[in-house]
Amino acid sequence: MNVKNFRIDTLYGILIVILLLPFMNSNINFRHVMVIFLIFAGLGEAWNIITGFAGQTSFGHAAFFGIGAYTSTILFYKFGISPWIGMLAGAVLATVISVIVSYPCFRLKGHYFAIATLAVAEIIKQLFISWDYVEGATGISIPIVEESVTSMQFHSSKIPYFLIAYVLFLITTMTARYIENNKMGFYLKAIRESHEAAEALGIDTTRYKLYAMMVSAALTATFGTLYAQYILYIDPFMVFTLEVSMKIVLLSVLGGLGNIYGPIIGAAILIPLSEYTRVYLGGTGKGIDLMIFGALIIFVACFEPNGILGLLKKKRSRRRGDVYARADA
Repeated sequence: MNVKNFRIDTLYGILIVILLLPFMNSNINFRHVMVIFLIFAGLGEAWNIITGFAGQTSFGHAAFFGIGAYTSTILFYKFGISPWIGMLAGAVLATVISVIVSYPCFRLKGHYFAIATLAVAEIIKQLFISWDYVEGATGISIPIVEESVTSMQFHSSKIPYFLIAYVLFLITTMTARYIENNKMGFYLKAIRESHEAAEALGIDTTRYKLYAMMVSAALTATFGTLYAQYILYIDPFMVFTLEVSMKIVLLSVLGGLGNIYGPIIGAAILIPLSEYTRVYLGGTGKGIDLMIFGALIIFVACFEPNGILGLLKKKRSRRRGDVYARADA
């Protein structure tokens, strides 16, 4: 079996296992963790497109997440429009804003671009805090209506939320995989390795970075809509917060940046850790999950900057070396 087929089979196997897990465990907390896991794994995959592939570190993806959440919520809250339509509207709006914001920011490089994205996210957050039309800092409690697919509200089970999250996660993962293995992915990786060399080869670096940001923003916004409908309440401090952006960054870095499996591995560690410490320790355990996760990040960074996947690859290479050494002996 060649390496490419092995990677495809492994990815499909992981996706099947994820799909089956909530049906094998009926515990409501476990199913809740699976929904949040899929949301953040999907966010990590979306973020990976602009940062992992293109090398443009964004600390402001909470802005697109919040735009998706607020767009669908406002349309549903004020006009009774289905969240599904709101999800598409949020994705389009996030895409437009990503173009307006990113085009001038792409003139910046390295940590300057990262700081600019962080500043933009904070500006958008402050705008929503002061905007009376969207209820400002008070937030919005989404009206509870009859359970249905159209309203994206399900009161008797978390399985429908899980299935919606799974489909969005699947679309995001397959999109990232398609980009990675096609011309756009090769161009983005060339830009990541050397911006100047990519331009010397004739690659329109600004255009392809813009494409990557547009796709990343649109996918991120869809998860914002799902999160809003799942929680049934949003405010600027919840969806535009730096914590959302940092969770996306940390889980992707821990798992392995620039790799499809990285966000999945990182989310599989961070989300259960975060949710279960909150459930079992309550207010007294606030921050313990981030302390443990921070320790893991430091540990991994000290031994392998490429994350857990990098450690696994090194271990596999050593095993192969040992096998070849025994064969030669």
